[in-house]
This record gives sequence, structure tokens and C-alpha cells, in this order.
Amino acid sequence: MASRLFCSPNHSFKFGEVSFDLLTDFLVNLNKRNKDNLNQLSKCSGTFKDKKLVEYVFLIAKELRLDPLVGYHAIELLQRFMVKHLTDLLTTPTPRGAAADQPGSYEDVIFDKIEGKFPLIVFSCVQLASKLSLHSHIIDNNTAVQFLHSVGHSVSKQTLLKSELMVLKGLEFRLNAPNPLTYVEILLEVLGHNEPSSPVDRLYDLCHHVLQFVSLQRTAIYDTLLKSTVRSVSPSREQRETFVTVTEDCMLLGVGVIAVAVFILRVKKWEQVVEELSHITAISRKSISDFALVTLTHIVRSNFPVTST
Repeated sequence: MASRLFCSPNHSFKFGEVSFDLLTDFLVNLNKRNKDNLNQLSKCSGTFKDKKLVEYVFLIAKELRLDPLVGYHAIELLQRFMVKHLTDLLTTPTPRGAAADQPGSYEDVIFDKIEGKFPLIVFSCVQLASKLSLHSHIIDNNTAVQFLHSVGHSVSKQTLLKSELMVLKGLEFRLNAPNPLTYVEILLEVLGHNEPSSPVDRLYDLCHHVLQFVSLQRTAIYDTLLKSTVRSVSPSREQRETFVTVTEDCMLLGVGVIAVAVFILRVKKWEQVVEELSHITAISRKSISDFALVTLTHIVRSNFPVTST
């Protein structure tokens, strides 16, 4: 199923048309946003990026013929919203009459309410992401209601609007979240500028497949990377909590995905490209190589079809 999740990448995307100055500004901005995000991480970061949920979002994007970028953006919006929403709910003083004498009952009520609304929250994140995409049509409310009905969720347009507004308010109307696919695209653009011989157009298509694989196998890949980093098959809780700065690092993910794609496409140029990616991002060659090696190992074990045509 995973190999059929995405629609074809947006082929109107062209490399080599951005000026060097603008490209530099893009890269500096992405790097700053990535660092800011890493400095504000919650212990719950990544909780809402498990395989089934990511696959669900990708399938919605595919069914509605949305650009893959929308799916990745929706996942980031969902992660940020749910962490903040649950934190706000669970830190609110327990109301009177909420059965305070029964430990955990108030929390159970909160999670029960969230469970009922969750499919609509997920869809609202996809709908919001579609409105921010330059390469994708916007999901209007008629389409949204019809789609939700087709998958067993009968909701009114008013309910849909309320859900969307709830997500917007929860995110404080800040929707420009770091998006891993954006990092891959910009880094490929810079790579193509610095290394004109790099086949960035072919790498772009292949990177879509690799990034999809990493997103779906996120838990397994980062768990292997963590164990390799700390040299222990049983990392401590503290080590896992510290490692969240790695799992949420979009810049590392971007260069890692490109490195994997280059290895698959042009293995002879691999070390040269890794060197250039390290130069572009200041991420060590070892970190890039380690990420690529772990990902390639998981790809081989899973027989995931990532070869470029």
C-alpha cells in the first residue's frame, strides 16, 4: 500500500530558476526556523507522527488529488495542534463535580472527547494545509463534507467550520510550520546550484519516495539511529528524550533523504554529494552518512520500491 500512497509529484516544479541571492535567503530562513523549532520542542514532539496516522493523512491527500506537500504540512499542523490542545486541556484545573475522587477519570473524559473529534481534526489540518499550497487546489466545504461522508463521518458545514476554527485558534493562526518536503526541495535547489552536474530533477522524484518511506517508517528508523548513536540496544529514557532534537530536525532529514536518493541513483558520486550537503548545512558528514546508512538498511529489509524510473 505504501508504494501507492502519493499522487505524482508536481512536475511544474523546475530547478535552476531561482537567483543565488534569493536561494541564500531561503536557506538562511529555513535554517533559522529549524533551529527555532528545535529550541521550542515539547517532550511530546513526534507523538502524532506514527505510521498509521501518517499513512491516513497521505491517503486523504491522494484521494483528494492534493500535492504531496499538503500531506506533510498537515502532519506538522496536526502535531503542533494536538500537543498544545491536550496540554491546555490537561493543565486546566479539574472542574467541580468532575469526580475528583476517581483518579484519572477527568483525563479519561478528555481523551474520550478528543477521540470522537479526532478524525475531523485530522481532516481540518489537511484542509488548512491545502489552502496554503501554491500547487494544489483548495478543499472547499462541499468537497470536504462529501469526502467525510464517503468515509463514514457525517458532518455539517457548520461543524466543519467550527473544527477548522478550533485548529486555527489552537495554533494561534501560525500555520507556517517547518515542512520536511520544503527542506528537501530547497536543499536540492542549492545542491544543483553548487554542483551543476547533479541530476536534481531525477533526484527530486526519487526523494519523494525516500521521504515517504522515512515518514512511514519513522519510529523504526530513528530507533535504530538512536541505538547506533548511544551504542546501546536499550537507550535510557533520558537518552530518548534528548534524541527528540534529532527526530524533529528537518534539516538533517532533508540532507539524509537526498543522500539516500543519491546513493540509489548515482552511488559513485555519493561521497562528493555528502561532502557538499555537509558544506551547505554544517551538518557533519558522519551524521548524514549515519542517517543514510540506517535508512538504506531499512529500505533493503522492507523491499520498498524507491527506484527511480
